[in-house]
Amino acid sequence: MTEGTDTDELSEIRQRKIEQLQTAGEQQNDPIHINGTGEFQDVLDDHALVLVDFYADWCGPCQMIEPIVERIAADTAATVAKVDVDANQPLAQEYGIRGIPALMLVRDGEVVERMTGVQEEGTLRSLVEQYAPA
Repeated sequence: MTEGTDTDELSEIRQRKIEQLQTAGEQQNDPIHINGTGEFQDVLDDHALVLVDFYADWCGPCQMIEPIVERIAADTAATVAKVDVDANQPLAQEYGIRGIPALMLVRDGEVVERMTGVQEEGTLRSLVEQYAPA
């Protein structure tokens, strides 16, 4: 095999895996766990409204907000994307994440809201409803 063929094959495998993960998340209304800038951009491109949760496993406030974020994923029009800042440092830097938990609401590829710290479920639901596509 040539290097170009290997690259094409890896690209196809990666795309199939992303589609499988997205489909699984959509079917169960579970948050989509992001691994890398490419996956993140694919989620933003494929979904009109995305609530992005930047978190770390060691972060106590992140653990406190996790059940709220999961309910938002299950019960609203927003797709929820979870980004582990330790595993995705370049992505966190690109979006200026300086503290966690950090939440970002993205509509049609544009960041419309940013929040840092634990948020109340009602606040998040209101924001999602405000920006939900008609």
